[in-house]
Amino acid sequence: MQTERSSTHDTGDLQYDQPNDRYVFHHDGDGTATITTTIVHAIASIADTDVSQGEFSLYDSVDPDALDRLFSKKADGTERSDGHVAFTALEHEVYVYANGDVIVYPPSASAGRPTHG
Repeated sequence: MQTERSSTHDTGDLQYDQPNDRYVFHHDGDGTATITTTIVHAIASIADTDVSQGEFSLYDSVDPDALDRLFSKKADGTERSDGHVAFTALEHEVYVYANGDVIVYPPSASAGRPTHG
């Protein structure tokens, strides 16, 4: 059973969407934090894990540097508007969209959902 959590660190708008059993937030591409930093702190908050103690590393799931490059501005300086990446971290399904939206499904929600191809 998941409970609503207030967020800390770089996930100022992390919200629990109870009807859909998922956490939703938007990464501010104009902010100082990278998208991977935002994702790490969100997952750590959701999973009640302390990243400062080495309990969780995004490298176990995806290459953070590649993820940051994938969602950074294009070479001409324009924002990316299409595409998404999905991966699993700490048994949570994570969907990252080019517009900055991030959706995290807890293990109980992702277990019965069909995979997307």
